[in-house]
Amino acid sequence: MDRLFANGTVSAAQFGEGQPLFLLHSLLSDRASFDAVVPELSKSYRVIVPELPGFGRSPSVDGGLAAVADRMAEAVKDAASGQEAIVLGNGYGGFVALQMAIRHPAIATRFVLADCGAAFSEAGREAFRNMAAASKAKGLSVITDVAMRRLFAPDFQAAHPELMADRRAAFLRTDLDVFCAACDALASLDLRPELGKVKSPVLVLVGEHDEATPPPMSHELAGLLPQAHLEIIPGCAHVPQLQSPRLFLDVIGDFLPANSSAPV
Repeated sequence: MDRLFANGTVSAAQFGEGQPLFLLHSLLSDRASFDAVVPELSKSYRVIVPELPGFGRSPSVDGGLAAVADRMAEAVKDAASGQEAIVLGNGYGGFVALQMAIRHPAIATRFVLADCGAAFSEAGREAFRNMAAASKAKGLSVITDVAMRRLFAPDFQAAHPELMADRRAAFLRTDLDVFCAACDALASLDLRPELGKVKSPVLVLVGEHDEATPPPMSHELAGLLPQAHLEIIPGCAHVPQLQSPRLFLDVIGDFLPANSSAPV
C-alpha cells in the first residue's frame, strides 16, 4: 500500500525494513522501472519508491528542478524519520537527487546517481527542446519511439516485446505539461559550478550504451564531485536496473553500507 509523505504531496511505495533507501525514477519511465531490483534490495533496506512530483498520485510543483528537489528532500526527511538515508536516482531521478545533494547536503549519507550528469552538451539540450516541441504540437505518442530508443538499445527492445509494451504504456501515462517542463529544465541545466557543495560519497553509474545521458557526462560528473566513484555498466543503456538487474545490484552492492538492522 502506498504512503503519503511531505504533507501528503509525495506518494510512495514502501518495502522491507532497515535503513531507508529511496529510489527515484526517470522522466521517460515510472517507479515500476525499479520492480526488478526492489525484492532483493528490500531484504536489507527499507526501500521507498516515490512517484516524483507530477507523476502518478504525486501532485506537480512549480519552480523547476530546484522545486522538485526541495519537495523530494522534504519527503526523504519525512519518510526517513531521523534515520540516515540513502538516495538513488536514475535519469531524471538522478538529476533530482543531485540537486537535492547540492541544496540539502545533509539529507542523505550516500547518493547513487545512475545515468545522469551535471550538464548536457548542446546536442543533448537540443534533443530535449525537440521532444518538448513535438509533444506539445502532437502529443506524447509522436515521440514514443524516440523515448524508447533513449531508454533501451534496439536489440534489447526486439528481444523484450512485452517489457517494451509495458514501458511504452507507462510513458504515455506521463502528464504532458510535467514532461515538457522537465525537458525545458534539463535543456538549460548546468550544475557544474555547484558540485563542490555535495558532501556525501557518491557512486556515479552509467550504462555503456546510454544515448540519453552518454558516458562522458558521468565521467565529467564523477570528476567534479568531491567524493565520487564511477562505474560503467557494460551492455546496458539508460535504465540498467531493468536491462540487467543482477549486474546493477552487484555494482551498487559494493557501495551501499551493510545494514545491521535488516532482518536476518
